[in-house]
Amino acid sequence: MNPYFIGFVVPFVASLLFTKRKAERKRGVPVDVGGEPGHAIRNYRFEQPVETHWDGIFTLAELFEQSCKQYVHMPLLGTRKLISRESEVASDGRSFEKLHLGQYEWKSYSKAFKAVCNFSSGLVRIGHLRDERVAIFADTQAEWQMALQACFRQNITVVTIYASLGEGALCHSLNETEVTTVICGRKELKKLIDINGQLDTLKHVVYINEEGVSSEVSLAKQCTRWRVESFEEVERLGLETPVQANLPLPSDTAVIMYTSGSTGMPKGVMMSHRNVLATVSAVMTIVPGLGKKDVYLAYLPLAHILELAAETVILAVGASIGYGSPLTLNDTSNKIKRGTQGDASALKPTLMTAVPAILDRVRDGVRKNVDAKGGLAKRLFDIAYSRRLAAVNGSWFGAWGLEKLLWDVLVFQKVRAILGGQIRFILSGGAPLSGDTQRFINICLGAPIGQGYGLTETCAGGTFSEYDDTSVGRVGAPLSCSYIKLIDWVEGGYLTTDSPMPRGEIVIGGPNVTKGYFKNETKTNEVYKDDERGMRWFYSGDIGRLHPDGCLEIIDRKKDIVKLQHGEYVSLGKVEASLSLSPYVDNIMVHADPSQNYCVALVVAAHSELENWASKQGITYTDLSDLCQKQVAVKEVLQSLVKAGKQSRLEKFEIPARIKLITEPWTPESGLVTAALKLKREVIKKGYGTDLAQLYS
Repeated sequence: MNPYFIGFVVPFVASLLFTKRKAERKRGVPVDVGGEPGHAIRNYRFEQPVETHWDGIFTLAELFEQSCKQYVHMPLLGTRKLISRESEVASDGRSFEKLHLGQYEWKSYSKAFKAVCNFSSGLVRIGHLRDERVAIFADTQAEWQMALQACFRQNITVVTIYASLGEGALCHSLNETEVTTVICGRKELKKLIDINGQLDTLKHVVYINEEGVSSEVSLAKQCTRWRVESFEEVERLGLETPVQANLPLPSDTAVIMYTSGSTGMPKGVMMSHRNVLATVSAVMTIVPGLGKKDVYLAYLPLAHILELAAETVILAVGASIGYGSPLTLNDTSNKIKRGTQGDASALKPTLMTAVPAILDRVRDGVRKNVDAKGGLAKRLFDIAYSRRLAAVNGSWFGAWGLEKLLWDVLVFQKVRAILGGQIRFILSGGAPLSGDTQRFINICLGAPIGQGYGLTETCAGGTFSEYDDTSVGRVGAPLSCSYIKLIDWVEGGYLTTDSPMPRGEIVIGGPNVTKGYFKNETKTNEVYKDDERGMRWFYSGDIGRLHPDGCLEIIDRKKDIVKLQHGEYVSLGKVEASLSLSPYVDNIMVHADPSQNYCVALVVAAHSELENWASKQGITYTDLSDLCQKQVAVKEVLQSLVKAGKQSRLEKFEIPARIKLITEPWTPESGLVTAALKLKREVIKKGYGTDLAQLYS
């Protein structure tokens, strides 16, 4: 038979038939529900919301114990040993810390279970009472997960706090929940010492052993009344004097998770074991082939429900969790010593989670490297990408079959090595991913992206795009634990009777919907409702529309909509997502004054892109700050924003008329973005108030 026929025609025709079958398939179907009238749908495979995937398992503590007994000798928790810490001096004289990390060292399921049981007993032995709360205030690492499971075995509610939280929010979270024990890392211990006079109930601090932590430990023992013990010492105390487990009920509060506080002080969301288990069970029905051969790269904050739920899924199936960090993720990450391996290269994960901001950076990094190489390498990449993009979009003339394999070997294999070369699935959550980024990652990494939509208040449960859904711009059909309902938002002009698709505020119902906000009944009653059938609903404030196949698309947010002077509505988040496609944008906040007829924007400049442009133009400048103040640079970036806006079909009034270039990056440490990299609008507006006023003057 003709090789061309086998390599091109056969896979192409098969893909056409498969695409047609997918297009006809209903992923979400109508369902009759109670509560406020609206357009409601459920997952097409499950008539009732799923609560547990496992017979006899109703709590997270039971799930962990079952896995540890079932996958005894399988590797569970992997950590890289620090070989050396060095300083590298850049050409401008600035010094940067670089790490040389070893290979992953593993703790098996059985050893992890023993450590968890010992630590659980140790907490009781140091004086922690069962009706008191423990806070975990540390970066994502194996000890974080072990501490969490240890608390569950004594039915101790865990308060999760972002490691990047500022002093005010940290005090608020610890005092509001009356935490008596904190488990923390070195830098978090330093923060606690700095505010020790403001903490009302803290009695015990358990620190995770890190290089140099001894100085903070000595200081804490000198200037506070806390009992300060190492993680290992608490384990040892529990080993010497075991305490019987006090396992929780499904309705017991597992976690009080403090949101990242994009609009003010963080709120504590109360999650029961039943709530979290429902989301974990639903994900089990979506990702095919999950099992003990999988390896998961953990680097997002465990204080975020996306990461906590993902790791719970991984340990439920006997897979392995290797811990890393955003600053050591790949071989060229900021903290990785040149010539040594990043986390992905060392681990070679098959699964990972990501938020859009991180995937956008992967996309931008690949494009920057390709552009820098230029010549034949760039031409090959451009051809390969355009050919594969045509195929993904359903073109007869795209790269299929043998040609696809050829481009994978010649071009994309090198790109895939960035994340270890073995990735088979990426779960994206936190915010909708742009279609451009989704296609780019899918083609270059060869891994489908499962777009999820959910909130802390719904334990990350809501919708999830299925493995075979290659559409972009959508967040999938309802998870099997959730019902999705759209209700009219008349003021914004979004109605469930809209044509061609129903639109409205997204309301999520199901066993994954949490109890509410800790000690905040007023706010709880505003956004949580129980209907006459006993179903609990959460009103998200997000605006969506439902496609004919039952998949959801996020199109707006009630809080982000501003009405301009002449009555035009501007969706700030939508505009920012579109303008972020400009290569000069590292971050951006669009601002609209209701008394004006145009928008303005603060643009955090992408340093290398702007400096490369200036070099090509022969523009002289002393430093980046000087360059960003030059009108020629401002004009260039503004023109790029206009181009990106037009490509995204923004209206003229949606594109900023004036901009201010910012040199300092917006990081969680600066307090200008959350740990999930979402803008803190009010904080930014306050910090850059003078600049915003000048843009309108």
